Amino acid sequence: MMFENKKAVIFDMDGVVIDSERFWSIAEHEIFTSLGVKMTAENCRLTQKMTVTEASNFWFEICPWNKVSIQEAEQMVVNRVIELIKSCDCEIAHVREFIKHLKSRGCKIGLATNSPAYFIPICLERAGIADLFDAVASAEDEKNGKPHPDVYLTAARKLDVKPGECVVIEDSYHGILAGKKAGMTVIGFTNGNPEISFDIADYMLHSYVR
Repeated sequence: MMFENKKAVIFDMDGVVIDSERFWSIAEHEIFTSLGVKMTAENCRLTQKMTVTEASNFWFEICPWNKVSIQEAEQMVVNRVIELIKSCDCEIAHVREFIKHLKSRGCKIGLATNSPAYFIPICLERAGIADLFDAVASAEDEKNGKPHPDVYLTAARKLDVKPGECVVIEDSYHGILAGKKAGMTVIGFTNGNPEISFDIADYMLHSYVR
C-alpha cells in the first residue's frame, strides 16, 4: 500500500539513508562552544532541524563571535561532520537492498535534504548507495529549507514526476511536514526506535528489512 501507484520515492538523507544525524549535534556543540556560544538544551532542540546555514546564523544572533566569520564557522561544522562520518560506523542496515527493490518495481529514486549540496555525495558514497539515485536536491539551493516543501518539489521536478506520484521517507517532524506540504505521501522512518511515532505521517516504517 505504501508504494502502490507511485512513480518515485524520495528519501531524506541524515537519519534515513545514513545514520549521521547525531554527528551534526556533536559538531555544532564542539565548534560553537569553542567560539564562546552558550548552548542551552532548549536552543539546541530549535536548531536540530535547521540547515547548517540557518543554525550558524541562529547561534551568531544569540552570541556573536569575532574569531571567524559565520560562513567559516559553518564550514568548520561541516568539516567536522565529514570527519565523523568517515571515521565512525554510520550505515543503516539493508538500505541498499531496499532501494534496489524499489528500483526493480520501476520507482525512480530521489534525495531531498537540508544538508549542503557538496555534502551529499560524501554521505551517499559512505553509505554505499551513490549509484542508486536518479536525482538529488539540497535545501541549500532553495529560499527555504524544511519544513517548507521547496526541496521536495525540486526533487520531483528533477525526477520528472508529479508531487502526488511521490512517496517521501523522513525521520523528523519538520521533514514529514515538508513532504506533506509538497502534496506527497509521507512515511515516517524510525530506524528501529520504538519510542518514535509521527501522527502526521501517512505510514510508519521501522526498518528496511523486507
